[in-house]
Amino acid sequence: MKKFFSIFTFNSPVILSYFLICLVVLFIASLTKKKSDKFFSSGRRSLINPLTYITLVTHIFGHSCFEHLVGNFTLILLIGPILEEKYGSILLLKMIIICAVVIGVINFIFSKKYVYGSSGILYMFIVISSFVNIEEGKIPLTFVFICLFYVISEVISLVKRKKDNVSHLGHLVGAVCGVIFALALHYHFF
Repeated sequence: MKKFFSIFTFNSPVILSYFLICLVVLFIASLTKKKSDKFFSSGRRSLINPLTYITLVTHIFGHSCFEHLVGNFTLILLIGPILEEKYGSILLLKMIIICAVVIGVINFIFSKKYVYGSSGILYMFIVISSFVNIEEGKIPLTFVFICLFYVISEVISLVKRKKDNVSHLGHLVGAVCGVIFALALHYHFF
């Protein structure tokens, strides 16, 4: 049995830990019949409630169902390790936390919905990944297509005020964070 497990490597500690935490949170949510969701969703709460500040980060661990988790992590598990190898675990963790807080704060200010899930982080990863091999003075065509397919569709959904349980604002904020981080990384500001 030991030999079996020795063939696996924990190749991306931040991404794999993030995934495992989300799995545990989803399991806890199912055991508590979603009563634990208040710890893993961010929205308009009283500013004197400590949970308001904690959930600015913890909302990225909560998911509505297994399909929601799989939908986000199929791409996060694909893109995340590449970014973690390129930029390092600590820097990637910092970007995840900053993006989570920014999504939580923007959602608190501009939306009455509660936000949860890792899709904002996924959008950040998608945008950053399009900048991985950027050349000086050039705009990556992959970035253009990402903006066309992902970001514009989210803007349209947000403008149409689509009646779904998707945080289109969170997706956009994640994408904007991705652009800012990608440029900051490229120009060595971060």
